[in-house]
Amino acid sequence: MADEVLFTVDEGLADIALNRPHRRNALTGPLLEGLHAAIDEVACRDDVRVVLLHGAGGALCAGVDLTEFGADPPPEWLPRFRPMWVDLQVKFYRCPVPIVGALERFAINGGGPIASCCDLLIAGETAYLQVGEVRQGTSPAMNLAWLTLRHGEAVAARMALTGDKVMGPELLRLGIATAVAPDDAVLDRARELARSIASYDPAGVRGVKATLRGLPGLADPETYFREGFKWHAGQPGKGTARV
Repeated sequence: MADEVLFTVDEGLADIALNRPHRRNALTGPLLEGLHAAIDEVACRDDVRVVLLHGAGGALCAGVDLTEFGADPPPEWLPRFRPMWVDLQVKFYRCPVPIVGALERFAINGGGPIASCCDLLIAGETAYLQVGEVRQGTSPAMNLAWLTLRHGEAVAARMALTGDKVMGPELLRLGIATAVAPDDAVLDRARELARSIASYDPAGVRGVKATLRGLPGLADPETYFREGFKWHAGQPGKGTARV
């Protein structure tokens, strides 16, 4: 597991934390590699009944790390970032157990799919989800893929066409958030919910998750996410890359 992601399992609960608090958990190649490893571990362990997904340091994810993407010379992982990002969405979709997310402070642009992939999401009262790529002249492919899949075209349009910061209470109204908690209690509330699910019969938990994915589900999630990802030559932040 990369240092950029922390992973522990305790009494059926797998805790996955994005661990770049100094950069507000912004996305890099090593962080994606850590998330891949964590989800792979969850998928192969029979003792895991639920995942808690959150960010270290009190924020979920600030999107891609533009400083790292714009480094000279470019980081060695840059050519791998696109396929890793798309493949990660497929793994999130296929995760055999529920994912409970803690939306603290914000999930911005590329951080949106980290929130939207969660089956249950606890949002802070002043936390927000911002799908703001439209303001930069780009299309938020993976945000649109998750929002349309889980919440429908109208909600996806609300999020992606305005580019607004959508706060916790409205996320609850739209059905994106499961519940809203005081800002200083988000992670505790999400952990409490995850532990409650972890106490249930494992066959029942996995059965419900499988049914949710089967109705209506995707016959070919790889194609769904890969076709939804349109990548233009260039670097994020310059109106060309779409995450």
